[in-house]
Amino acid sequence: MIALGVSSASSVHHALASLGISPQLHSWRASSFRGIRLETGVRAATPLSYRGGASGGRMVVNMAKREEEMKEIRAKTAEEINEEVIDLKGELLMLRLQKSARNEFKSSEFGRMRKRIARMLTVKREREIEEGINKRLSRKLDRKWKKSIVVRPPPSLRKKQEEQKAAEAEKSS
Repeated sequence: MIALGVSSASSVHHALASLGISPQLHSWRASSFRGIRLETGVRAATPLSYRGGASGGRMVVNMAKREEEMKEIRAKTAEEINEEVIDLKGELLMLRLQKSARNEFKSSEFGRMRKRIARMLTVKREREIEEGINKRLSRKLDRKWKKSIVVRPPPSLRKKQEEQKAAEAEKSS
């Protein structure tokens, strides 16, 4: 739905004409924000100059990266995928702790990690479907796998702990 912030009838016709919409053919009604709201069945054709501008090229690059990442995930074994899912969930927990402690963190990491976990679990489920495992059995196996997980610190915390041990070793020697 397109909302235009215009107030007079002549400016409405001018705004609609600038969008490439014939003002005589389409109905409009007044809305609470003192503008107009086009009916839901109306679609304005965007000029070619607006399509694929600066963000269009970025979207293609992001899709290429995502496809590359999916190829990388599909090349991994089931065990590697399970290990990485555990590590990423640990990293997600560490990020939540940083947020709750009001420490500095990159908020974009939440979405990035969640999406990576989702992609890995998607590949895992695709493999189960190929093997002929139905949804009920898949959930049963998933519960069994989750119970077998050994709790361990995520890689970022392990790295910090190693750095602290190295710093203490330097101080003592």
